Amino acid sequence: MYLAEGRDKRVKAILEVGEWAGTVKLVVIGSSGVGKTALLRLYCDHEWDPRLATSTIGIDFKTKRLLVGDQPYKVNIFDTAGQERFRTLSASYYRGAHGVILVYDITNRKSFLDLEGWFQEAKTCSTEVVVLCLVGAKLDKAAQGERQVSTEEGRALAESHGAIFYEVSAKTGENFREPFVGTVQRIVGTPGLLEAVRRKPVPDALRLNRGDYYTKPIILVSLLHCCLSG
Repeated sequence: MYLAEGRDKRVKAILEVGEWAGTVKLVVIGSSGVGKTALLRLYCDHEWDPRLATSTIGIDFKTKRLLVGDQPYKVNIFDTAGQERFRTLSASYYRGAHGVILVYDITNRKSFLDLEGWFQEAKTCSTEVVVLCLVGAKLDKAAQGERQVSTEEGRALAESHGAIFYEVSAKTGENFREPFVGTVQRIVGTPGLLEAVRRKPVPDALRLNRGDYYTKPIILVSLLHCCLSG
């Protein structure tokens, strides 16, 4: 299937019409400091700056336009905080997700070992048909002898969970588009997935009650920030 991101005039014209074949929601998860935000900023904003490499507080949100075949899709991407204290906040953002991108640092073995917990969370909080993508970040450091997780280990884990697999580097730009484009491609290519997610009821465990707006105000702050900065 042909995919493009707006580089030629024809693609740009189609995307600027503002009419979408559908809206895709992706959630990016993984331990703190593995490079989730750097990868997302490079993909959506075309920038990489190590000075901006700070841990996400709560939830960040970005939107991307992507052409799949001749059909334009709006892609909403939620970047979640990896710190344990924000895990309960992140869970509510799985609602309505079509794809989950799990990121680990190839130079940090613990971030790889933590993935079983992240896979379990993704499968528990999202739909049965959600598309999973496993990403090994900071690939540029492999050449410096800092790799702690082999490509074969990453691929084997991805296959055991039915996930797509990539290794990427936000610093060099190697493969930085593939996780997002590949995940959307599989979502769009899976019959009935977009409709199935829309019909799925919200699990009681993920419903926000009145108290949540007082005990977890960062949800409202994050949403307000993304709306104002969009």
